[in-house]
Parts: sequence; structure tokens; C-alpha cells
Amino acid sequence: MSLSPEILHKLTAIVGETHIFTDEATRRHYGHDETEDYVFPPQVVVKPANTQEVADILKVANDYKVPTTPIGARTGLSGGALSIYEGIGLSMERFNKIIEIDELNLQVTVEPAVITQILREAVAEKGLFYPVDPSSMGSCWIGGNIAENAGGARALKYGVTKDYVLNLEVVLPNGDIIWTGANTLKNSTGYNLTQLMVGSEGTLGVITKAVLKLLPQNSHNVLLLVPFYKAHEACEAVSAIFRAGIVPSALEFMERDAIDWTLRLVEGISVPVKPEHQAHLLIEVDGNYPEVLMQEAEKIVGVVEQFEIDEVLFADSDEQKNALWKMRRSVAEAVKSNSVYKEEDTVVPRYMLPELLSGIKRIGAQYGFQSVCYGHAGDGNLHVNIIKGDMSDDYWKTQVPLGIREIFELTVSLKGTLSGEHGIGYVQKNFMDIAFTRTHLELMESIKRVFDPNNVLNPGKIFPDEL
Repeated sequence: MSLSPEILHKLTAIVGETHIFTDEATRRHYGHDETEDYVFPPQVVVKPANTQEVADILKVANDYKVPTTPIGARTGLSGGALSIYEGIGLSMERFNKIIEIDELNLQVTVEPAVITQILREAVAEKGLFYPVDPSSMGSCWIGGNIAENAGGARALKYGVTKDYVLNLEVVLPNGDIIWTGANTLKNSTGYNLTQLMVGSEGTLGVITKAVLKLLPQNSHNVLLLVPFYKAHEACEAVSAIFRAGIVPSALEFMERDAIDWTLRLVEGISVPVKPEHQAHLLIEVDGNYPEVLMQEAEKIVGVVEQFEIDEVLFADSDEQKNALWKMRRSVAEAVKSNSVYKEEDTVVPRYMLPELLSGIKRIGAQYGFQSVCYGHAGDGNLHVNIIKGDMSDDYWKTQVPLGIREIFELTVSLKGTLSGEHGIGYVQKNFMDIAFTRTHLELMESIKRVFDPNNVLNPGKIFPDEL
């Protein structure tokens, strides 16, 4: 579509000439995220500075029925920030302030463009803890975390983003500004609009402020790396650890290729990996009493020794712990450096992980693609990286999606679902019929129509094309 001079003039009047961009380089820069190699540039990029400017922009978009896509840090893996209908790219990057850390109530009020790790470090300086830690936490933003209901390694013990959002300031598609809830730990007053916004992927409103719950900071942790000779046994060990009465703060799975590719890409990490090792579990326990943590770690070792494992590595310094976490958090980057890939975000009840992993490998063999699997095994969330390699473009576009559909059908048959933390966005929307009936989808779409009757806010996401 082409935006009229009248629309551009109105947008310029709202944000000023220095914060609106129509040049090709800028539009292209804001037209991609980390989803495969997709690029969908908006017609114009607009950078508001405050809530009222966002409201004024959305009023223009709604009046003229211009598709408008909220754009965050662009670290997403489901295409949620792609301007697939062009229109306005609404960059929220100027909303980058931590407004208040309330030490008395253990809360923080923050704008959406604050980097997750910056927030974690800021509250840690005051002895507080914000647990949500996606692998991209050094670059992703709080607003995107809320929009996608991001998780991370420590979601296992502490929960995901939704468990920490108390209240949101949101601009609705018609430009109205609302607060969704209250700054209280309990709230049974009317429908829960706060949780409706969390995970809505920028389709119902634009988040401009968030009030988040904090926890006291734990003072100690123990980190173990366990090498397995059989990948499916690593998956089996996950459930066994919980059945033994232990709740780790993190329990991560990495199969052999994930570790090999990461060690080649990332400098400064030395991990002994023998040719016979097929997978590793990275296991953390945390708390305030070192002697209790060591007892838990020893109990974990007793559980995993029931399987075919090699020597367990106890990280004995902060430097070694940081190196192991860097290895885990760098897997996606390592895969991407080797090939174009599709990343699927499957999640099943944790006891079903072995069956999911074996099924993924079987489907990959059937369709002729390599997969690299890793993820948050403790909560059943397995990331499946499907590698393009030297596959033809035609096969990549026409046949691999059939294999992906079979992976999702397997996932749902195991009582799982399509995404644990990455969202549906653009790339997964046509698989939604696997997880939901037409009744489910029409109910969700009716909610979208109530909030956004003109379908201007992040259109083309979540809902199947043929709904």
C-alpha cells in the first residue's frame, strides 16, 4: 500500500521530522526480526516518545485504516514484528526507562524498551530478583517479553512473564489509553485484562508501561553439566529428577550438534565432549543455604547415575558457571551461523520429552532434514532447529512445512501445544488448526474484533489465513 502525503504529514506532526523515516535502508532495517530470512519493511517507521504520541499515531492509523505493527528489539522467532501488510512500523525504542523500583512492595515500573538484562541487573543491585531470563535477555526488551509471554531457563522454578505482570498501561487500537489492572498481588475485580494482554503478540494494544512483581534475590547456586551417552535417556532423566522430589531452578537439554556448533562459534568455552556423548543436561539449583544446595546436587547425581552418563561436571567458579550458561544461550546463534533454519518451539508434559525427541528425528529422516534440538527440558519446552543446508529453495518452501506440520501433530498428540514461549506470530499461524478447533479460533478472533474492529494493529498474525 502507499501512504498518502496527508497521513505522513499527520504522523510527522505527532513525532517531529527527526523521528519519522521513509528511506529504504531504515524501513528494511525495521522490517526483519530473527525469524529465518524474512524481510517485510513498513512504508514508514515512526518513533514515538510517550504514551500520548502512541495514542495519537494509533488514532490516525485507525481513522485511515492503516496497518500498524508494534516493533520492539526484533529478537523474536515467530515473525511477530514483521510488517507483512507494510503500513506503519511503530518502533518503541524511545520507551527505555526504568521508572521506579519500589523496594518496599517488591515491584518495578518500567517502559517496554528496557532490555531485560538491564532490568535484572538494576533490581539485583537492590537485592531483588526479576527471574524471567530468555536466552536473548541481553538484547530483548521487556515489552516484547510481555507480548510473547517469554519464558527462559528459570521459568522451571519461577514461572514465565505472565507470573510477574501486575498491571499494564496500554494504548488500544482506537487510541484510548487504559491501565489493565492494579498494582496488587491479588485482584479478582472483573475480567483479567492484564493477562489477556500478556501473550497477545501486539494484536490487541500497545504496551507503554508495565508494573512487574519482583522477588528477593537468592544468594547461592550450584550448576552441574551431565553428559549422556544416549539423548533419549537425557530426556528420561528430566522427569526422574522431579519424581525424586527435586525442583531445580533450571534444567536445560542440549543434544550433541547443539554443543559442537556452539563450541566452534563461541570463544572462551572449554567443555570436555567425547565422541560418544550424545546429549547434555545443564542443571541448576539455587537458594540461600549452600549446604542444602549441595545435598540437592548430590541427590541429582544419584538420579542421573541410573542412566548411562559420563563424569558430572560441577561448575566450581562464577567464571565456569558463566561459560556454561554462555554456551547454552549461544546455541541459536551458532545454528544460525551455520545455515538458514526454521526454529519450532514445541512444548509437551515433561514425561513425554523422550517420545517427542524420537518422533522429531523420525520425521526428519522421513522428510530428509537435519534437526538440532535443545531447550528448557525441565518444563517440556524443546526448541527444534530445522536446518536448510544445501536443500533446494523449492523443497524448503513446499515439503519441509509438511514435516513441521507432522511435528506439531505429534506434539499435540502428546498433550502438548505449538509454542511454549516464542509465540505464533506470522510463521506458525497456519498450524493453529492442529491445536484448536474452529470454535476456539473464532472465539479468539472475536476478541480481536472487540479490541480492533478495523484490524489495524499487527494484522496477519496468530490467526490462520483460511479462518
